[in-house]
Amino acid sequence: MKEPQLTGMDMERALVLDTVRITEQAAIAASRVAGKGDSDLVDQAGVDAMRRVLNELAIDGEIVIGEGERDEAPMLYIGEKVGMAGEANWQIDIAVDPVEGTGIAARMVNNAVAVIALAEKGGLFKAPDTYMEKLIVGPPAAGKVNLNWPIAANLQNIAMSLDRAVSDLTVTILDRPRHEALIKEVRDAGVRVKLVGDGDVIAALAAAVRGTNVHAVMGIGGAPEGVLAAAALKCLGGEIQGRFKPRNDEERKRLEAMGASESKVYTTEELAPGKSIVFSATGITDGDLLRGVKFFKDGARTHTISMGYKSRIVRFSDAVHLLAEGARVNIQV
Repeated sequence: MKEPQLTGMDMERALVLDTVRITEQAAIAASRVAGKGDSDLVDQAGVDAMRRVLNELAIDGEIVIGEGERDEAPMLYIGEKVGMAGEANWQIDIAVDPVEGTGIAARMVNNAVAVIALAEKGGLFKAPDTYMEKLIVGPPAAGKVNLNWPIAANLQNIAMSLDRAVSDLTVTILDRPRHEALIKEVRDAGVRVKLVGDGDVIAALAAAVRGTNVHAVMGIGGAPEGVLAAAALKCLGGEIQGRFKPRNDEERKRLEAMGASESKVYTTEELAPGKSIVFSATGITDGDLLRGVKFFKDGARTHTISMGYKSRIVRFSDAVHLLAEGARVNIQV
């Protein structure tokens, strides 16, 4: 049978609801064991559920951003094939983070999410598992910042793009010792700093969606999370600029083997070059943008943001899942 000719709208229409189902099921499974203090348990629950749903879909998929190399991750490893893989099924690259913020989910702290991005083959940068210096802004500031510019200049441009004072801005930064100088410089510029324990991707979404009171993300985080953030930001009209920061010679060699440069600043388009992109994130714990999973007798309630690049539609989905045969529920808004 002839392989389908991908069009952005066709792929997004075919896969958007399945993509939402993937993150919903991962979030429900991870939430079942959240708060028990075991990061590995939370991560494994999310991975198992996400992989199960992926393998039920009519796709010929490959994990390009996943849980790690094959010898490090038994499931959802980089290069793993998922889906039913029929000749007529969509050939896609997949980036996943079944539980972004395993540590915070294990402690029931805010902003743990299940995340996935799908694109046509070659539509997502195959970033190695290393660090990346990032500058992330929402749509008003897109094209008006530069990772090579002084921090104060970028903050001034962000404020101007939003028609507000610099002192009104809030910048999210990972709470790490490596960011001590960055935090001081941002605060010295008169800007408020929101420190988070984990969550590059959900922080990027918060910066790109108005009403969260987050206006930018700065600092060094995971490169794979940078690709996931780029997929969402491309759909939302925001911007990420990233520069790889390998931690050792082994990571530097892997970066070179993939043809990536340590000195180059990568753009949103370079990290997520796909013409067809579908993205979904479901809250595991409550956060700035998404509510966490809430359980009731025989069911659960989830809150998800999903989007497509070609469709230009961003959806917030509040779903009730009846998890037991014959279950009934009175829905309360």
